[in-house]
Amino acid sequence: MIQLIRGFKDILPGEVELWQKIEKTAVALLEDFGFKEIRIPIMERTELFTRSIGEDTDIVEKEMYTFPDRKGDLLTLRPEATASIVRSYIQHKLYAKDPVRKFYTIGPMFRRERPQKGRYRQFHQINAEIFGVDSALADAQLIFILATLFSRLSVTDVESHINSLGCPVCRPNFKKSLNEFLSTVKDRLCSDCNRRQTRNPLRVLDCKVPACKEALEEVPSILDSLCPECHRQFEILKNALERLNVPYVVDKRLVRGLDYYSRATFEVKTGLLGAQDAVAGGGRYDGLVKTLGGPDLPATGFAIGFDRLVELTPDSGVDNARQLDIFVAALGEKSRALAFEWSCAFGLAGIQVEMDMGDRSLKSQMKRANKFAAKHTLIVGEKELEQGSVILRNMATKDQVSIPIEGLVENVKAQLTM
Repeated sequence: MIQLIRGFKDILPGEVELWQKIEKTAVALLEDFGFKEIRIPIMERTELFTRSIGEDTDIVEKEMYTFPDRKGDLLTLRPEATASIVRSYIQHKLYAKDPVRKFYTIGPMFRRERPQKGRYRQFHQINAEIFGVDSALADAQLIFILATLFSRLSVTDVESHINSLGCPVCRPNFKKSLNEFLSTVKDRLCSDCNRRQTRNPLRVLDCKVPACKEALEEVPSILDSLCPECHRQFEILKNALERLNVPYVVDKRLVRGLDYYSRATFEVKTGLLGAQDAVAGGGRYDGLVKTLGGPDLPATGFAIGFDRLVELTPDSGVDNARQLDIFVAALGEKSRALAFEWSCAFGLAGIQVEMDMGDRSLKSQMKRANKFAAKHTLIVGEKELEQGSVILRNMATKDQVSIPIEGLVENVKAQLTM
């Protein structure tokens, strides 16, 4: 038997209904805030991710599914969505008419990580991106949308963490003080952190190794090195969240895992998923559009870990096994042919329907109707055809009524609404 690839999963009936509920809730909320859907390919040129995410990140160094095609070009299954959305924004000149654009996308991403609770090699994200807005109010809006979504889904054990990563003006000063500190704890850091210290010291702050976390307890805060404009924007963000009644924690070690972030960065964390505590995260990436060949326009966005959100969302109120409206039980070849036509007509009329297409007895078909949890069973045989009517049986009360075959769909629909 051929089985799933490790780190991939099937989303089965009974589970997929909760996914659908989350997706519908997210789409309705995002569209209320003016976001438009964009659908991007799952495969891109590898260069897109190495230039945007950063060659020193774990994603690029260890986790991407990259391979050469027949012409030798390197292609990669997308490990995240932002770079692809930026590429599309540039390629199709979506900024030409109005640089201020809001997009969302929902779909699978791919990283070859160690599978664990809430983390898969094919995982799913809900992404939202805002282009062309320089104000931290855009960042506040994204965090407010996240808080609202979790509230609507009754996800309670979550907490918003925020930080600022500064900009090219103030970040060099912080990197200098950070490097000085890291030199004092070098012998307590893992080999990856020691290697990154010389190439990209900010990446050290994102290390998940417990010993490194302990060594970094007294690490300097980038907030002490912000330039006046970055400080002003961070204050705008905090003040906006307070006015919106969105609780937050200022987390000086929050850097996220991608190189393109600048200024505001944020995560929504939970204590229910173990080490993988981030359910959503994002921030500002003002230089990325220009880096990838577009105009110098600001941007900000977030990604929600769909798989992790499913783990947190209570499934109460989700109709995991919607009751069938009608099961059609037909006896005899002529009846079965007509029942098939009726079942198609019922489906077109919005009536959820099933029928047994085999030559089973009425008893067997009634058992099958019970398996489908059908509300009603429509029974038709040679006798019913001769009389020009069929029997509609209420499966809960066992009451039966005779329904004329002429105008059957409308007659049944009227009975279902009684």
